[in-house]
Amino acid sequence: MKTFRNLAVGYDGSLDSTIAVRWALRAAREVDATVTIVHATGLLEHLRARYSPDVLPPELLGLAKEYAFDESRLRWLVTNGDACSVLLRMACAPVNADALVVGSRGEGKRDGLLLGSTSLEVAEHATVPVVVVPSTYVDH
Repeated sequence: MKTFRNLAVGYDGSLDSTIAVRWALRAAREVDATVTIVHATGLLEHLRARYSPDVLPPELLGLAKEYAFDESRLRWLVTNGDACSVLLRMACAPVNADALVVGSRGEGKRDGLLLGSTSLEVAEHATVPVVVVPSTYVDH
């Protein structure tokens, strides 16, 4: 089995994406992998200017410190496109992710769905393994 060296995790600021980042940081620390946290800027994102491409959000920096994750192995990437397309591109250069990590549902939650549309589409179309971290995941 291939050892994971580079994980890419989707982040939209939702609780589920934060849980996915937690899982990715813990898993990557255990295998000495790099984590690229990816935020997709959709069509209307520029109106909110929520995240800067140049500055890792403080909440993510705090998670890295909480997990004693080596910041030299942490990447922050803000890129244009819909979340699914952006995440799927992470398997290619320059990121070359060995696995994609997503929360089960993101900001566009719809009651009654177990998986969000992005999680489902990434799992259906990815060329690398996908980890869908459930919202009930508790890190021990």
